[in-house]
Amino acid sequence: MPVPPQRLTPAPPPFQPRHSIPPHPFGTDVRCVPCKVLRNAIRAVLLSWGKRPRSTGQDEVSDLAGLVASAIHQAYYAAGMDASVQPKPDRRIRSSLGRRLLELLRNETVEGWREVGLPDTELLPLFSAMEHVRITIQPDWAQTFAQQLSGSDGVALLMDVAHDLRSPLTSILVLAETLQRGQTGAVNQGQHRQLGLIYTAALGLSSVASDLIEFAQGGDQLVEQGPTPFSVTGIIKSVHDIVRPIAEAKRLSMKLVVPPTNDQRLGHAVALSRVLLNLTTNALKFTDVGTVELGAEEIGGADAPARIRFSVRDNGHGIPPEKLMTLFQPLRKEVGRRGQLFSQSGLGLAICRQLVSAMKSELQVESRVGEGGGTRFYFDLDLPIVPTRRSGARAAPRKSGEHAVRTSGPHARNSGPQRRSS
Repeated sequence: MPVPPQRLTPAPPPFQPRHSIPPHPFGTDVRCVPCKVLRNAIRAVLLSWGKRPRSTGQDEVSDLAGLVASAIHQAYYAAGMDASVQPKPDRRIRSSLGRRLLELLRNETVEGWREVGLPDTELLPLFSAMEHVRITIQPDWAQTFAQQLSGSDGVALLMDVAHDLRSPLTSILVLAETLQRGQTGAVNQGQHRQLGLIYTAALGLSSVASDLIEFAQGGDQLVEQGPTPFSVTGIIKSVHDIVRPIAEAKRLSMKLVVPPTNDQRLGHAVALSRVLLNLTTNALKFTDVGTVELGAEEIGGADAPARIRFSVRDNGHGIPPEKLMTLFQPLRKEVGRRGQLFSQSGLGLAICRQLVSAMKSELQVESRVGEGGGTRFYFDLDLPIVPTRRSGARAAPRKSGEHAVRTSGPHARNSGPQRRSS
């Protein structure tokens, strides 16, 4: 019997280096390395894609995968070209699905490059082309974040970030103060100063986070529903306890001035503490040598015994007169004392002014620039005197690491979980 002729399958042409053949559209040259490798990878991706129900149809995925492969193909041949003539990928692959397909094609290439006889020398240029495409189509995170902030949920996003920052910073404050006080073992002078610097940095960051939260909520919220009895001396000393590590780290002295009589008053203690803490922290921040004074003095006399003036004074370099006009503007860009922003984002002083206004007063400032100058912030409050018979027993002494300045809100120092504001 005659033997039928056998059908011979021609062997695929050998791969040639990318510079030995001219650039061409994807899939039109069997000698091209990325053409054959990526065609096989696309088939594998589509086969896997069709095995599970998905919201995106296989035809759409096939078209987009072809565009991704074309971008890789272009980058492969453009590697040696001038940067000014580099091809730009199709804008349709600048999406989450396009980035996902690029990742899948890369994975299939890693697993199947030997099956198509890809030479080792061509593997690295192909992966380099894939990486170039990945960088090109990755999202602009700065623009995305800016769009989210400008959207309807921008304030909520900002508050979430501030809350996430403030929680660990509160722990750092407590731990740094505990170590600095030597409660877990003796510390030498160098360690004491370094812990003070850690405390100062953490308090500054925590204040920024707190200011963001307060500003997003309006900045003038009084925590207490109404006036409550409190000790003026206790407020002053509590603020001093919090800022003491900052003063020690900068080798500054703190001077406290408290009214000699009628210490028990009726008012908004938490809001008052927040204002004094912010003003005192700023004063310490911008004073290099000398003293920061925190005080309260009775100024009403016999006609108005309830009136007390609270003030924070420093002997720093002062604030230029042209900057005083915008000092209380939030998110200002002007430069403050000694070439720095006066209070970082500018939110702190804006919130202080709003809180003082909510307590029926006005925050004022006076400053003198140059040697022998300084700055003083002050405001007057009418705080009715609490008769001794109504004052009751004094509060128990505070434990180390606890402060009476704040039991809730942005400057809370308790180590327990803090409730997020809605």
